[in-house]
Amino acid sequence: MQNFEDLKNLYDKMVEEKGAEAYRYIHDLLEEAQQLRYAYLAAHDPDKDKGQSWRSFIGKNFEKLLQYIITEAIESHGVKVINGSTLNRKRLSQELGAVKQNLTINYGRFGGLLPDADIVIYKPEKTRVIAVISSKTSLRERIVQTSYWKSKFQSGENTKHIKVYLITPDKDKDLTRMDPAERQRVIAETDLDGTYVLTAEALEESNKVKLFEHFIEDLKQVIGENQ
Repeated sequence: MQNFEDLKNLYDKMVEEKGAEAYRYIHDLLEEAQQLRYAYLAAHDPDKDKGQSWRSFIGKNFEKLLQYIITEAIESHGVKVINGSTLNRKRLSQELGAVKQNLTINYGRFGGLLPDADIVIYKPEKTRVIAVISSKTSLRERIVQTSYWKSKFQSGENTKHIKVYLITPDKDKDLTRMDPAERQRVIAETDLDGTYVLTAEALEESNKVKLFEHFIEDLKQVIGENQ
């Protein structure tokens, strides 16, 4: 397990085996990828801290995997899907420059700041940002950050329409129950536009917290509203 292509190939193999429900087995995918990463390090870089290397690897590549899954499903609906880090480049095309401007939050005399967005979805003909996605395997820190950016979007006339979603395997099971709800579930229910969980385990679903299988249809509806 050296790079994203290895992770993508592992997912494609899982799709062949599991079909449309492959997303439910992301936990299994990540465990297998971790063992393959450890085996690679043992053979090629035995002195490297395996745990730290894995966290760095999956931190960068989990969002790429989600982007790959989402892009295939929705780009035929007239939108583009990009990694949020793309907008931090010094040189941007005219199109991406406009997307960056439409996503930037105004902090008055301090200027503008881009929000932390792992994945950005926009309509290319108007460079109108439709949604941003935060994606992490564990959400204990990220969900508060995501909530903050949602509140900042709502305070701006040009950004208040942008949907803010969180997608996670929820490996710590913070979202599992509605009652009693963990702190993370409370924030997901009240502050975000939607949280989608990649799991095969039981989840008490609501209008705001759902299994990932509902995400594409929900997103298609938002795309339709932004025609």
